[in-house]
Amino acid sequence: MDREITEIERELRLIGRSVAMGAFGTRGRLERSAYLLLSRIEIEGPMSIGQLAEAFGLDTSTVNRQTAALLRSGVAERIPDPDGGMARKVRITAEGLRRLHADRAWATDGLGVVLADWTPEDLADFACVLTRFNMAVEDHEGRSWPRPGLPGPAGSLNRAPDG
Repeated sequence: MDREITEIERELRLIGRSVAMGAFGTRGRLERSAYLLLSRIEIEGPMSIGQLAEAFGLDTSTVNRQTAALLRSGVAERIPDPDGGMARKVRITAEGLRRLHADRAWATDGLGVVLADWTPEDLADFACVLTRFNMAVEDHEGRSWPRPGLPGPAGSLNRAPDG
């Protein structure tokens, strides 16, 4: 089991290196933090800085800096809490959705090229194992990532993202 865990660690590190070497922050692409924040807001709707910090397990000052960059670039905006709360919320803009969807299409197209010779069964198995792994990490950290079509933290079904 130790050998397998060592192999998994190495392969996850290599995936991280590949992402860091080009998938995010390249000319015209969203930075990694922007992509992740916008993806979460797209699924959950407007969120406060505190909600985002809790969702990602980050300090509020870190999320504040990251959302400030989103606001400056026009991919997000601050709005009053739609539920009448005191905290303002961060909402994705039309430009933010456009860029998020363009980056997601770019990433999925790239994955499609890499995985072109995989069978549909291999792809389904890989997706299942990755989902299981990520959900185990989330359970360990006590923070789940909402997934379209699966019950969310409040027990309601998450809406499917447009893209």
